[in-house]
Amino acid sequence: MIGPMEREWVAEESALIAAPVDRVYAAVADLRRMGRWSPECFAVWVRGGAVEVDTRFTGFNQHGWRVWFTNCEVTLAEPGQAFAFRVSSLRLPVALWGYRFEAVSDGTTRLTEYWQDLRRDYRGAGFMERIGRIFTGVASLDRAEANRKGMRATLNRIKSAVESPHGPSAP
Repeated sequence: MIGPMEREWVAEESALIAAPVDRVYAAVADLRRMGRWSPECFAVWVRGGAVEVDTRFTGFNQHGWRVWFTNCEVTLAEPGQAFAFRVSSLRLPVALWGYRFEAVSDGTTRLTEYWQDLRRDYRGAGFMERIGRIFTGVASLDRAEANRKGMRATLNRIKSAVESPHGPSAP
């Protein structure tokens, strides 16, 4: 068990979705829909057309009255298996976000969302933690739990949309 002052650097949550893995992957990898899924991200601007490894995008986020943006780059895009992107701010690493897709039975997918805090082991990491607190209102020690809560909301929104008889609607 993690003590009261110990920092968590990773977090993940999973959900079972009654839909085939390719349909779940398509919903997640369509970055323009991220604003529909995430309780923190309200919009995404994607540079270029198809989303693949090295695609860059900007995420626009809000927590309460605080609004900020992040620069992101897709690092993994394996249809039906995995999707991930790195987040940076002020050209410094902030986090890695990703999704794993597992077909658990005919027509059911386990979707796992994960996060890894990258604000350590480099010059300026402490500065980025302070900036993160100012922009988001969430202290570094509380970020993993805040992200778990957000992941549960995100996964529930994806599940609801993908399991709908009409599938996810346009962004």
